[in-house]
Amino acid sequence: MSVQERYPLPIEAMYNTSQIPTDFHSHLEYEIYYFHSGKCKLLIGDSIYELAPGNLILMNGMTLHYPSIDNRYEYCRTVVHFDPAFASGLFQPPFLVPLLLPFERQTNRLISLKAEEQARIEPLLERLCQLRQSDDPLSHDRLILCFQELLLLIYEFAHMPSYGQASPPSSIKHQNVQKLIAYIEEHYREELELDDIADYMHLNKHYLVKIFKETTGITLFHYLYQRRINQAKMLFTMNPDRSITETAFEVGFKYVSHFSQTFKKFTGQSPDDYRKGIARPLA
Repeated sequence: MSVQERYPLPIEAMYNTSQIPTDFHSHLEYEIYYFHSGKCKLLIGDSIYELAPGNLILMNGMTLHYPSIDNRYEYCRTVVHFDPAFASGLFQPPFLVPLLLPFERQTNRLISLKAEEQARIEPLLERLCQLRQSDDPLSHDRLILCFQELLLLIYEFAHMPSYGQASPPSSIKHQNVQKLIAYIEEHYREELELDDIADYMHLNKHYLVKIFKETTGITLFHYLYQRRINQAKMLFTMNPDRSITETAFEVGFKYVSHFSQTFKKFTGQSPDDYRKGIARPLA
């Protein structure tokens, strides 16, 4: 048994080459995502990024995100999730800089690292993953120190005057999908019909459906329902006692039964079970 299993810390770190498809998702933890190799479009909110080796992405976690990968290439990345409340407790005075600032800004950040910067961060990420699995009695404390050093380095990269900011793809198709996602973000609480969306976009509705599926790997209305359920999860997290009916209407569902069915489809739990899980006190 690793020390992390015996004395768990709210830090998860994994180097991964799995190509198992994932859906749009969100989580309460902050996320550090480092792209090693492969061919991948990363969708974060209403932005689409064509990733290149050495791209470092900083996310607050609650923004819907999803990697659309090309299975012809090995997809290699390191992902770190951590509890922001735990992390902020590690950086009390005498620390002088707000190391969580790059994650707390509303805009999720994608930084394109140069070769020398990649050579600095990759050993730290590898070390963090190793310490997560170590049975060395000192690995618990070493993990914390390594994590602190990683956040210090990320803060340095994010605040360099000329850090490399990756550009979203510029194809017309991707621009249309980004515009479509932005429209859904603004109107997902309303009753949305495909004809209305097509009128707003000034595009054929069948073409819209086609390019959205080609770009994201899921259907337009799958994304819409995912966005609504994600918002419902956020509302329940902020207030586990809030009404299921009120929540269903607030996030854009006309019928509570449809909301409950869709919620269970995306989360594996009923809304009531999800609320109870949040409200349950920690042992």
